[in-house]
Amino acid sequence: MDDFAEIRPYHDDEVAPVLAKLLVDPELLNVVANLRIPKLNRYLPWLVRPLIAWYLRREFKGVNNVADFQLIIKRYMDAMIEDHTCSFNVSGLDVLDSNAAYLFISNHRDIALDPAFVNYSLYHHERSTVRIAIGDNLLSKPFAADLMRLNKSFIVRRSARGPRQMLAAFRQLANYIRFSLLEERSSIWIAQREGRAKDGNDATEAAVIKMIGMAQQKPDESFSDYINKLNIVPVSISYEWDPLDAAKAQELVRVERDGAYLKAEHEDLKSIAVGVLGNKGDVHVSFGAPLKGEFADAAMVAAILDEAIIDQYRLHASNVLAYMRLYNNESWRELRVPNITDADVADFEQRFAKIPQEFRVKAMEIYANPVRNQLRSRDLRAIDEAV
Repeated sequence: MDDFAEIRPYHDDEVAPVLAKLLVDPELLNVVANLRIPKLNRYLPWLVRPLIAWYLRREFKGVNNVADFQLIIKRYMDAMIEDHTCSFNVSGLDVLDSNAAYLFISNHRDIALDPAFVNYSLYHHERSTVRIAIGDNLLSKPFAADLMRLNKSFIVRRSARGPRQMLAAFRQLANYIRFSLLEERSSIWIAQREGRAKDGNDATEAAVIKMIGMAQQKPDESFSDYINKLNIVPVSISYEWDPLDAAKAQELVRVERDGAYLKAEHEDLKSIAVGVLGNKGDVHVSFGAPLKGEFADAAMVAAILDEAIIDQYRLHASNVLAYMRLYNNESWRELRVPNITDADVADFEQRFAKIPQEFRVKAMEIYANPVRNQLRSRDLRAIDEAV
């Protein structure tokens, strides 16, 4: 019996029939048409849809397993990085065992690109790609769930309602994570929190660690024993530019002003497209050392993850310039920062000139907060050392 059939990634023998269904799905064809040739699709959909169906059949011809499917994804990732980033760099993978299974827990800035960049880093360092945790709130269309599961994603059922249903969903998820890591020896990526850190403050939700800990096998395993078995690796992903900075700033301002922000229908799917197609500048993925030691509880694990993710975060000129503009002090010089050039300043001024005035300060805070957090982390370490 497959205890995880509802949430797990598709197996190799399921790929062909799922693809066959997707390639005739009218909603998927419409989405692809709107992305590729929106004007023509608006006026001549009867002509465009068959062309898109033919194009997709050609793209996925011969794809019969997950590895084949991910090779197609890699090709698109190559093109996206070439067209929409200035550079892509990775650090820390050299200290990780290429044969081990890891639970990669990263900061969360972009819905789709965070795990995609982790996978891209692993693939180009000849490592196995990860299984990706994705909330069912992002899968408002059935074709989206199928596509994600073809790409080694598993479903986090956030839509579960009622205490019993939620407990059952979390326990199933925790057991799947354990099964994947310890039985199937397949690595996993999960975000440190539910929802993106729209304000630039990377913080691990202890509830995520508590959920993972639900698969601890008591009384044979202590909490520390289980955490050590999971090989948890903190990962920091930093973008020089966030394609959604203005949208995030607008949402944050409206929440502060009105007390709430109501998302439009399928807004998350639109955010995915903007994130993928927008300019990200320089991108850096930093892998830390696996967490090892004694852990009293989930809050302690979360705190250790926070320190690692914040300290590993590779600052960009955009972060430093935003901090300088908002706080007008030189504390940032004590951190590891890039050289700031005249071109960096010009890019910064040009970008923020395009953001509406009422959202501009909030957008700058998004970029400045990683600097503030590294300074705070440094100060806290200094206090601990003094004590």
